[in-house]
Amino acid sequence: MDDLKAPETFQSLKKASEKIFELVTAHLNVQTAYVAKRGDTAMTVLSSINNKEELVPEGLEVTYSGAVCRVVISGEGNTLNSSNLEKDELTRELEIAKDLKMKGFLGVTLRDQKGEVFGTLCVLDQEEKNFSEEDVQFLQSIANVLSYLIELDHTQFNMSLLNVPILPITKGVSVLTLQGIVDEQRADKLTAEVLRYASQNDIDFFVIELSGLVIIDNEFPYVVVEILQALKVMGVEPILTGVTPAIAMQEAGTVALRNLGIKTVSNIEEALEYIGFSLIES
Repeated sequence: MDDLKAPETFQSLKKASEKIFELVTAHLNVQTAYVAKRGDTAMTVLSSINNKEELVPEGLEVTYSGAVCRVVISGEGNTLNSSNLEKDELTRELEIAKDLKMKGFLGVTLRDQKGEVFGTLCVLDQEEKNFSEEDVQFLQSIANVLSYLIELDHTQFNMSLLNVPILPITKGVSVLTLQGIVDEQRADKLTAEVLRYASQNDIDFFVIELSGLVIIDNEFPYVVVEILQALKVMGVEPILTGVTPAIAMQEAGTVALRNLGIKTVSNIEEALEYIGFSLIES
């Protein structure tokens, strides 16, 4: 289980969730409510409220196999209603339930417009709770609202990033600022646009700024490595800046970057100083 800053892409959710969670926790008389998004290997908490001690912080990431949310998603009717998770045969072996001393728990799924499950809405308490069928229906109605908000945020965020943010600095020098989540669709567009731009504008140096890149499911977006490799083949020298701790911890990605022998500096200013020095020397 690793702490991870929640992506700052879900602004509508964050604005609405505080009021909604206050309503939910008061109506169901529980300590904590949270929304978690399902990834390929983990569940990540996007938003939460903790009325007493902080049981579920925003950004918490739990491997899918060890997550209570997995039981919600795979459970009958895509719900989990338990008076005591520590005694429930479906959850009592999960470490997180033991660590947080979870007892009363109710969880339902979040679905996109196609009906596909992409996350969960859950409430929990450290005291035993008996939730009624009316409570389940209430939480499901709240989940429908939150599902819409999350989809809206995700769509707006992706739309804002469809344009590839390339900034020309001077003749032969440009900066690519990578921000947010790089999914498959965006990866294809990034690769095509960066290589086309480099070719059409006779680029000698391409600075790739990574500080805004969001790492999801502890997986470094390999498209970055592919772009760097392709630029080198084209005779363009790529320079990396803004490598965050989250990026540096991705072993597969950092090994691939080291093997390419890419120049890495702390910030864009240092990259430009390096380029200036190189241009004078050449």
